[in-house]
Amino acid sequence: MALVNHSTITEFLLLGLSTNPQVQTLLFVLFLNIYFLTILGNLMMLLMIWADSHLHTPMYFFLSQLSFLDLCLSSVTVPRMLRDLLLEIKTISVRSCLAQAFFVFITAGTEGFLLSVMAYDRYSAICHPLLYGQMMRKQLCVQLVSGSWGLGFLNALINILLATNLDFCESHIISHYSCEVPSLFPLSCSDISTNLIVLFCSTLLHGFGTFSPIISSYACIVSTILNISSTSGRSKAFSTCSSHLMAVIFFYGSGFLRYLMPTSGSLLELIFSVQYSVITPMLNPLIYSLKNKEVKAALKRTLEKYL
Repeated sequence: MALVNHSTITEFLLLGLSTNPQVQTLLFVLFLNIYFLTILGNLMMLLMIWADSHLHTPMYFFLSQLSFLDLCLSSVTVPRMLRDLLLEIKTISVRSCLAQAFFVFITAGTEGFLLSVMAYDRYSAICHPLLYGQMMRKQLCVQLVSGSWGLGFLNALINILLATNLDFCESHIISHYSCEVPSLFPLSCSDISTNLIVLFCSTLLHGFGTFSPIISSYACIVSTILNISSTSGRSKAFSTCSSHLMAVIFFYGSGFLRYLMPTSGSLLELIFSVQYSVITPMLNPLIYSLKNKEVKAALKRTLEKYL
């Protein structure tokens, strides 16, 4: 994709999370450790799913895709943030800023679609266990993941292509630690009404298009679980989807609020961004490894095999 920009401004200044040198040092150590745990946890999840034949099922195929997306999402923002925390002046070119915004958009957007697909997988497993193999064929799983990437790419492309037509000729200061589409609008001296409408509509369509299937799937799941007579059966059924439910809460609770709320550079806005792009990618492998007996057993087998 060609990121063409005709602005008089050629670079932006990122304010980051803090201007205090001591606070920046503490934040550098904190986020370096978070990034290390994110890389380690998600790579371990990918290796474990690839190496253990017990995990060659649709659920873990989707989980491997989620781990890959979390690696990508975190790597789009955190390395540059770590670099900027060591610099006094945090500049980024307009082209690099648009590129970073594009990759944040596509990885976060694809993750939203993938979480919806994973909800359908849990619905199939719990509500139709006898038909599960037929409903979640390998070919369908690949198509669902490809569709998630395709829709995520299309959503990102539309918004970034519109952003490349903006002129940035006044303020060049971004009250953020990274480039995201909403953060660019206050800097433009062009008419941003079309950009705002498209971003708002695409975010709502994306949100309802991915969150509605999740709600519908879990409504059926809860109904099915309540109809199970044994307590142990209900507990086992719930445990198969509790990890995914937590991942959904963490991601949707911050990601879509970030893109729907007005851009102001407020502390709340920064917290939402850090939550969905930095913290959630670290937590997902922990959530799935701590709450899933199959993952724990596979992790033990993998460690015994490679260590």
